[in-house]
Amino acid sequence: MKSSSARRLIAAVLCLFVASGLTACSSPAAESGTKVTLGFSAWPGWFPWQVAQEQGFFAKNGVNVELKYFDSYTDSLNALATGAIDANSQTLNDTLASVSGGAQQKIVLVNDNSTGNDKIIAAEGIVSVADLRGKKVAVEQGTVDHYLLLLALAEAKLTEKDIELVPLATDAAAAAFAAGQVDAVGAFAPFTSVALERPGSRAVANSAEFPGAIPDHLVFTAEFVKDHPTEVQGLVNTWFETVKWIRDNKGPATDIMAKRGGVTADEYRTYDAGTTIFTRQQNLDAFTPGTTPSHLNYQAGKIIDFMLATGLVKERPILDGLLDDRFVKAVPE
Repeated sequence: MKSSSARRLIAAVLCLFVASGLTACSSPAAESGTKVTLGFSAWPGWFPWQVAQEQGFFAKNGVNVELKYFDSYTDSLNALATGAIDANSQTLNDTLASVSGGAQQKIVLVNDNSTGNDKIIAAEGIVSVADLRGKKVAVEQGTVDHYLLLLALAEAKLTEKDIELVPLATDAAAAAFAAGQVDAVGAFAPFTSVALERPGSRAVANSAEFPGAIPDHLVFTAEFVKDHPTEVQGLVNTWFETVKWIRDNKGPATDIMAKRGGVTADEYRTYDAGTTIFTRQQNLDAFTPGTTPSHLNYQAGKIIDFMLATGLVKERPILDGLLDDRFVKAVPE
């Protein structure tokens, strides 16, 4: 789930000196000897990593990247939490769940916000979330669409106890709904396309109704950030160069991302409005402490409150150092 950014072409790799807090520019570097294993899964805001690989932007920015695609988003979360990979593409909600379980992680980049590509899709005759009472709803437990479902139920004055939750991986949940085995499903693009193949189906809630609730990030283990800041910077630089290339080469970029998502280019274009790619400035604004849903510290607090209230976590995690904006700040404007 989900649940990208747009901007700058970078010609140099920035070297970050953690101890002094200073940055210095170097000439374009050869690919680093330290390999970064980067995980991502099926979400439009993360498919630009596939573009970065195919266009050679990792090497151009001096980073040696092993890009690892996970068919199961949950598997990618577990891989980062256990140190099997160095970095992962994941939501704020799921990062907080990992941190509450003791994982040491750092968010270094906001890829995007989900603005409609996470949906609660229901069968014909179900016209609102309130109509889900007593119905079978498939969703991947503990992930962001489970969170979206709980938010939507709460707004309709319902709880999870008012439905029959069917726990399934997102791809299986969408397939089960399309086959008529459940009454509704919580899913993210591109799996929403599978779910909507069911005749008469419709979205009764989506992430656009909960602004800022589902931001998506590049998340590293804290140890890797401490030991390899230059590689982290190279990956952040790569991101902004990639999304600029996508903006300037929309057709070829869409073909690459659609292929990775297993959909047609035309179908992939329907996801554009539902995933808002963050610019560098939007990243800086999000990392700045504030009191609105656009600020990550505020959104993290709201998510934790909800997770505590629903029993998804048992105690409030310590978030000191989780949000690390050094690398976005070091990207040239």
